Amino acid sequence: MTRTRVFIETLELEASIGILDHEATVRQPLIVDVTLELEGGSWKTGRLETTVDYRDIVLRAQGIIGRGHIRLVEDFAEDMAAACLELPHVTTVIVRAVKPDAVPAARAAGVEITRSRDSDGVRWRPAADAPSAGG
Repeated sequence: MTRTRVFIETLELEASIGILDHEATVRQPLIVDVTLELEGGSWKTGRLETTVDYRDIVLRAQGIIGRGHIRLVEDFAEDMAAACLELPHVTTVIVRAVKPDAVPAARAAGVEITRSRDSDGVRWRPAADAPSAGG
């Protein structure tokens, strides 16, 4: 079995994220790792269209943050996973999102999720104007 993974590690973003009142008015660090598993085949083609452009991953993360306040890190991770599953060749995505300042006594706190495209190719994607559904 051939397996290829493309990843971005320790992408540092500034986000309006969190459930506390003050978190709605300030931006704070959000550190993101994204790993994409690509469907089979030989990847030594020399052509970008046969793989995933790192810039597309970054643009998706920035786009989610750019929509406005996000209540939960889990909401960001789910939206990021859905956005990455829209990329060609991607079958599985792992998103790790960390708020380094969330717990003063810890180096970081966050979430890691794994999502896969279903066998019918149907993928969930939130509407661009959908508010964060966290509680």
